[in-house]
Amino acid sequence: MSVLADSVTGYLGNASWIRRMFEAGGQLKARFGAENVYDFSLGNPDLPAPSAVAEGLRDFAEHAGEPFAFGYMPNGGFPWLREKLAAHLSAEQGVKLAADDVLLSCGAAGGLNAFLRAVINPGEEMISFAPYFVEYGFYVANHGGTFKAVMSQKDTFAPDLKALEAAISEKTRVVLINSPHNPTGVIYSRKDLTALASLLENKSQEYGRPIWLVADEPYRFLAYDGAEVPSVLPLYPYAVCISSFSKNLSLPGERVGYVALSPRLREKAELMAGLTLTNRILGFVNPPVIGQHIMAKALGSQVDLSVYAARRKAMAEVLRDAGYKFQMPAGAFYFFPKAPGGDDVAFVNRLLEERVLAVPGSGFGCPGHFRLAFCVDESVIRKAADGFAKAREAIQ
Repeated sequence: MSVLADSVTGYLGNASWIRRMFEAGGQLKARFGAENVYDFSLGNPDLPAPSAVAEGLRDFAEHAGEPFAFGYMPNGGFPWLREKLAAHLSAEQGVKLAADDVLLSCGAAGGLNAFLRAVINPGEEMISFAPYFVEYGFYVANHGGTFKAVMSQKDTFAPDLKALEAAISEKTRVVLINSPHNPTGVIYSRKDLTALASLLENKSQEYGRPIWLVADEPYRFLAYDGAEVPSVLPLYPYAVCISSFSKNLSLPGERVGYVALSPRLREKAELMAGLTLTNRILGFVNPPVIGQHIMAKALGSQVDLSVYAARRKAMAEVLRDAGYKFQMPAGAFYFFPKAPGGDDVAFVNRLLEERVLAVPGSGFGCPGHFRLAFCVDESVIRKAADGFAKAREAIQ
């Protein structure tokens, strides 16, 4: 007799490949020593947080003994901080945002769940492009919705708008994009985003209700070679940006994120009221106090991007020298090469024999590829070169 809900039992049976490989890595490290295992499985930023984070902690500590220092605040976060965040995002996103246009959340995941709870009815669907972050399907299922994946364009992984148009139906409520993209590193072009906004505008009119465009962009800060990361907020009234400070400030465990609404949305007050409610009733209640104070001090700061750029270069050299086929990532900290032999699961298991940890593309809805997270020291990348070469040579 199971004590779990049927859906959760099913989730456990199809556990995230990312976590599965991470756990396999723990076993290898215990057996061979951490220095002899080359773990590219988890996108866990390893760079130290910028100095402003420590300054924010020190400033908060001076007042931590005051009454209500750790007390409740409005569900959407401190009003003074929402105002400060709105000014910061106005410059970043190229639109004029006010405090009432942004809500602070428990990370981007908390923001996505609050948003989906506010707009999804049971049986409605969210569409995203494959490959995709596996948690997206769980998030929409949390609220009675369904998840539909549309394959990106072959090789380039740009959004396939014709395929998306064919997939949209009267049940479609949300289209979710991620740029810079996990796991491919692709950045969606302004041309593609403008065309996407136009498509959703037409489909919203056809079905007589809005189809939301949600941009999940925690990697916005991490774009290489001067690449532009266009904002969706000026392009479409029903555009929403959801993000966090997990990657740019190396704060994934502190769980501070936000939801920002397009200033063109006429129903802003109604949606923000709904988000404030769902942020509370989902159990988040409010974002972390300490994280908010850190964010206030660290807005405009970020980790050293040159370190990620050097690692990207090193990973490209290792893969190229070993004969892998891949597209150079324009952003984020992932490579998504083709799996030699075509069977991504089999090849990832072959890499394990060389104590190299990767994640099969099947875990992202895109078999035939595998993901490598290069948020590790450059020495790990260089030391893994022999293992990558041996695994590649074994598949002919």
